[in-house]
Amino acid sequence: MACILLQNAEQLQVNLIRSHSSGIGDYLSTKHVRMLMALRINILAKGFSGISAESLETVVNAFNKSCLPLVPEQGTVGASGDLAPLSHIMLGLLGEGKMWSPSTGLDDAKVVLERHGLKPLTLKPKEGLALINGTQMITALGAEAVERAKYLALQADLIAALTVEVLKGNVAQFDPDIHAARPHPGQIEVASRMRSLLNSDVFESKCYASCKNDRKVQDPYTLRCIPQVHGIVVDTINFTKNVITTEMNSATDNPMVLKDRHVLISGGNFHGEYPAKVLDYLAIGVHELANISERRIERLVNCAYSEGLPSFLVQEGGINSGFMIAHCTAAALTSENKVLCHPSSSDTISTSGGTEDHVSMGGWSARKALKVINNVENILAIELLAGCQALEFFHANGYTTTEPLEAIYKVVRKYIKPWQKDRYMSPDIEIAASLIQSNKIWNTARPFIMKYYQAKNMLPSLSSFPSPGFKILNTEEYGNQV
Repeated sequence: MACILLQNAEQLQVNLIRSHSSGIGDYLSTKHVRMLMALRINILAKGFSGISAESLETVVNAFNKSCLPLVPEQGTVGASGDLAPLSHIMLGLLGEGKMWSPSTGLDDAKVVLERHGLKPLTLKPKEGLALINGTQMITALGAEAVERAKYLALQADLIAALTVEVLKGNVAQFDPDIHAARPHPGQIEVASRMRSLLNSDVFESKCYASCKNDRKVQDPYTLRCIPQVHGIVVDTINFTKNVITTEMNSATDNPMVLKDRHVLISGGNFHGEYPAKVLDYLAIGVHELANISERRIERLVNCAYSEGLPSFLVQEGGINSGFMIAHCTAAALTSENKVLCHPSSSDTISTSGGTEDHVSMGGWSARKALKVINNVENILAIELLAGCQALEFFHANGYTTTEPLEAIYKVVRKYIKPWQKDRYMSPDIEIAASLIQSNKIWNTARPFIMKYYQAKNMLPSLSSFPSPGFKILNTEEYGNQV
């Protein structure tokens, strides 16, 4: 009887993984599958999951050799964690389904494992559930969203500063005493970054000096309120980062093996509500960078607002359309984001026969946060192009801006020429977006900002002055090989 029960327990583990591998849709990228596996290994290694060292080593070996199963992105409700995505990973490690590696390409999982000298997983009691019960898809995609958002917010400040300059905005509105009177950390941080880029006794601007008699007493909100609007985005990102970091390093299994007490207790650490909620919040926050950027683009291209710049930032407007439709693209993406920002975690559907009667919908929270960030990157790319184009008209009159803004202009012009007459614009937007995604704009301005802070005896926090940038491993996408 004991042997029969043991056999049934082992078969149950395999059945769990096979039946739970029910995801559909596009496949996650190889980098995302690696991120899921890395996080799952980290959780399993904590010792709360009830998995053998041998099985954990099998997962680690597959990860180290980049043997990556195909994982559909749809199918998780973030209830008992990301059951479907994690099941697809473990299905591959059982030697079933499809798998990809850099040396084999896409093939049957059993074949890929054999070519790397790896044996398929052999599951013991409890191990099937231990391998698939956690929030690692939500958290992995969320971690990427946080990192991209952090550098996106930094570069949004730099791009906005260029727009302030070419629209003859005031520097006084970024005065430190104004922002100290309302001491939100993000607001103070953004205001100081704006001061470091615009006209000052550290970096003088001939553009600013040439327009001193043309300035309004009060700028429009899209210029004047940059610290307030961008600032809450910074604070949102920092808040989200704290939650996601905690989630990345938490045991999210069920039941939990409390080895020191020699007990097995069922709990709810698998529930995805924490990452789901903050990733919805992150999407709403980062989208505001797009909302205000699109309005600044409107001011740049509309001669009724652009302080002497030509309509749509191009000469011979009757023949050339210039940035007219680029602004339409920014408006379209901004509108799309407004739909994507509806919080998926506000929904719940009872599943699993009424046992999982409250779910987080966190998988969609994470996926759409990345979609929002991608749209914001493209919107800011359009503002960057428009700001550089507007600067051309100052250059034509012999006026230059500050050193950091001129350096940003030169980086853009290294890859994208000025707009003298209409041409195919999509490639320019794509290149500008890639400059933002690769953090070239931040890396260019960072030394100048540090010089300003040093001149002012300021000590920036690490969060407000991060390293020159990060790089997410860009392996070949197996989804393109299916």
